[in-house]
Amino acid sequence: MIVLKHLLYAYAALFAITNPIGAVPVFLSVTHGVSLRDRVRIAKKVMITVLLTLLTFALIGEWIFSFFGSSVDAFSIAGGILLFRMALDMLSGQISKVKISEEEAEEITLEDIAIIPLAIPLISGPGAITTVMLYMAKSPSVVEKSMVLLAVLLVSITTYLILLSADKVEKKLGKVGIKVLTRMMGLILASISVQMVINGIKGAFGV
Repeated sequence: MIVLKHLLYAYAALFAITNPIGAVPVFLSVTHGVSLRDRVRIAKKVMITVLLTLLTFALIGEWIFSFFGSSVDAFSIAGGILLFRMALDMLSGQISKVKISEEEAEEITLEDIAIIPLAIPLISGPGAITTVMLYMAKSPSVVEKSMVLLAVLLVSITTYLILLSADKVEKKLGKVGIKVLTRMMGLILASISVQMVINGIKGAFGV
């Protein structure tokens, strides 16, 4: 019973921080115009990237930061800058150059969209990475640590299922709705990116 509660707490915390539901408008905007088959492939790529990212930091996150002399705060600042650049393009109604460039082929573009910015840093960002590392550190037994890893898997699968439902949302919104939603999401992303940078600076300087 205690182990199950540990799993539920870890899953709830990760789901709230990764917020895959909040990623749906971004997913719709960056995949607008692509085929359903490609959209499913992008959703799978996002799921795999989120899973691998969170599992990696859960297992060796502290060692990675120590080895490269970096920190979660630095990751937060870098992720915030990337999102802000993307938000500016979305506010102007353009496809962000962070998501796609004119020189890239379609296949490469789709792969890039899935990894950056959807999976990283929008879903598996600094907050999710920090949460995973903290839960692993607070789990004394192997069984409890396994529950945290299982929570990561479940959140990744949940993200995939939520992104798959985005197609139905797009059909109801239409082209005009997508354009409006893109600009609205751009404003939200701008505020999120600024907050990520602020949090990173506060953490780095102990403010």
